Amino acid sequence: MAKAIWNGAILANSDRCEIVEGNYYFPPESVNREYLQDSNTHTTCAWKGVASYYTIVVDGQTNKDAAWYYPDTKEKANNIKGYVAFWKGVQINKN
Repeated sequence: MAKAIWNGAILANSDRCEIVEGNYYFPPESVNREYLQDSNTHTTCAWKGVASYYTIVVDGQTNKDAAWYYPDTKEKANNIKGYVAFWKGVQINKN
């Protein structure tokens, strides 16, 4: 079981994460979307595709672009399509 935690809030919790390049990608249904706000930021990965970002908001604190996902992936990354990963101080606790 893996949990993504920031500012005391559990952002995601799942035993079905995909690990890619050291990042834990959480299934969409395991993510607490109440803490996520859409961002206009996008980046491109040569083999995964175009990533979209979320800003995390917990108790009035914001962590800009601290979560990302690939709404449409290239074929080699289909296992993470729609899955959400975290960075920028978000702790991933693994049990």
